[in-house]
Amino acid sequence: MCAPGHSGMYEATVTITLKKGISDPEGANTLKALHLLGFTDVKTAHTIRTFDLLIDSTDKHKVEHDVEQMCQRLLTNPVIHHYAITVKEAP
Repeated sequence: MCAPGHSGMYEATVTITLKKGISDPEGANTLKALHLLGFTDVKTAHTIRTFDLLIDSTDKHKVEHDVEQMCQRLLTNPVIHHYAITVKEAP
């Protein structure tokens, strides 16, 4: 059942990081460039990918399930990625 005033839209955010021990050449190159620019206090730089999805649905549980399926089937590689999903009603 839809909450009163619910628009039927959800915002889902998927945050994807590399698992420990997986090479991150983009992060390494960014760290090197920062050091060359004089930002020598920076000790690490890691690449994080984020997908923001707007989903038309009145069922939050279905949205959560569908986004999980999206991660498993397309958005991530389970061998090298960790991911986190957040789902909230769109304003």
